[in-house]
Amino acid sequence: MLTDEQLRAAAEALVRAEQDHAPITPLSERHPEATIDDAYRVSMAVTDLKVKAGRVVKGHKIGLTSKAMRSLTGATEPDYGTMFDDWFVLEGGTVDMSTMNRPLVELELAFVLGSPLAGPGVTAADVVRATDFVLPSIEIVDSRYAGRGPNMLVDSISDAASCGRVVLGGCPRRLTDIDVRRIGASLAVNGTIEETGVASAVMGNPINSVAWLANKLHEFGVPFEAGHVALSGSFIKAIPFKAGDVVSATFDQLGDVSFTAA
Repeated sequence: MLTDEQLRAAAEALVRAEQDHAPITPLSERHPEATIDDAYRVSMAVTDLKVKAGRVVKGHKIGLTSKAMRSLTGATEPDYGTMFDDWFVLEGGTVDMSTMNRPLVELELAFVLGSPLAGPGVTAADVVRATDFVLPSIEIVDSRYAGRGPNMLVDSISDAASCGRVVLGGCPRRLTDIDVRRIGASLAVNGTIEETGVASAVMGNPINSVAWLANKLHEFGVPFEAGHVALSGSFIKAIPFKAGDVVSATFDQLGDVSFTAA
């Protein structure tokens, strides 16, 4: 395990990398001995530093919800990262590519809590009761690390599960009014459809993903509060984009969401 000094240094380096838009050497390359618990502790230290600097926690994203991605990273379960106020982009807004490193886009359902959701033992029924509404969303996946280290899981966890930006759509729906498993969506870049998928690809049901998150947050004493947004996991493969592109998504029953890269 890493020492407290090493954990603090790793967290400070990640915060500087984001501020300076200068990617750093992956944690697992600098510290091959780093464990999964170390990675989560680094992530929480990053959160503490950002909150002390005035950033506001707005929720969490869930990653590695597909078997293929878990196999690629050697994970046996998903991971999560904390999302902050300045990572949210207004629907139809612009993303400044100079602030990004290696961005990709994914489609996800965003769960917005109406009441706190605290583990242990959170079930799908608990998630339904606690969720105020769901929204369509585009996650811009990015990393503060330069390239891949030898342990992709440690690097992902320590770096907010590789979250860069979040674009939420404006068509809320209650979970009691839709079957989230059957929601399909397509992603287009400059009007050309690049990928399609169905929400059931996320752990059989994205509600299961949010239940996993609530229980995992409990393990680390992290609150999951009313108003928090949970990105439940992508149901398409990540797609690259570049400056000048218009990225748009169309969701069954949830409408459209888009942004422009500049």
